[in-house]
Amino acid sequence: MLTIAVDAMGGDHAPKNEVEGAIRAARDYDVRVILVGKEDVLHRELAQHDGHRSLAIEIRHASERISMDEHAAKAVRSKRDSSIRVASRLVRDGLAHGVVSAGNTGAVMATAKMVQGMIRGVDRPALASAFPTLKGTPAVMVDVGANVDCSPAMLAQFAVMGEIYSRVIFHTANPSVGLLSIGEEEHKGNDLTRAATPLLKSLPLNFVGNVEGCDLYTGAVDVIVCDGFIGNVALKVSEGLVDVIKHMLKESLEATITRKVGYILSRAGFADFKKRVDYSEYGGAPLLGVNGVCIICHGRSNANAIKNAIRVAAEYAGGEINRRIQQELAQWSHSSPVAAKAD
Repeated sequence: MLTIAVDAMGGDHAPKNEVEGAIRAARDYDVRVILVGKEDVLHRELAQHDGHRSLAIEIRHASERISMDEHAAKAVRSKRDSSIRVASRLVRDGLAHGVVSAGNTGAVMATAKMVQGMIRGVDRPALASAFPTLKGTPAVMVDVGANVDCSPAMLAQFAVMGEIYSRVIFHTANPSVGLLSIGEEEHKGNDLTRAATPLLKSLPLNFVGNVEGCDLYTGAVDVIVCDGFIGNVALKVSEGLVDVIKHMLKESLEATITRKVGYILSRAGFADFKKRVDYSEYGGAPLLGVNGVCIICHGRSNANAIKNAIRVAAEYAGGEINRRIQQELAQWSHSSPVAAKAD
């Protein structure tokens, strides 16, 4: 049974959603969960749920928490007994296979890198996010916010990690990889994309060249590579657009439906639409490149998102993605510039 540590004090509504998500995961999956946070608070929250004593859930005390508005680097250095730091130590010490947190993203990334360390051959960790597509299979974008400034070699490493992640988690055969740019033509883009293209071509990946922003949702490629600044903007724009479309669609349906049968059918269709674009179905974004497993969730994550993040963490660990990343980077370093230092 795989063990996943959950930073139970990290999210906007912690620990309510973290505890409920952990209970759902322990019931539905073959996974053991360690809830990390203030022991008395977590015991009170667990007591609100019947049958939790029969589940593979335990509590590990952490006296401090890092809030969303704290300066990440300063908080990580000063709060040595924070819930995210204690959870990361469980992974480092081999007591857990992965950590899930809906806390301060900067603090989670800094803690994972410092405490868990990096995979050999990876210069910088990268956040990978899954997007729904018209094909019905998710597209993976790397990086969506871990690295604002990137080098061409970093993008090449992101491509390797994203391709492996798509293969293992989404069972994509020979994932296609595209480089996000402002046009499909190779000469278009900025200095970074033009310099990264020959590196990506040199890798034994199914690299298809440049892709545009509209290709993210069409399913034209399975993995999209970009720097963290562009990726985070794309992610936030997408999340905002989805919320607006859901609201507008609901208003339109309620305003135009007059017959009961049509209303019922439209409600069913709307529910299906909401599920297809619901971020909580994907759980969270893995921080690719760190030792162990680290899944970062939205601060507003509900119980379903925490449950699915625990599932993804277990699948990540079970699929031995880190071992594959290290092995494939080592194999390809002899014949590809991807091994060049990213800094």
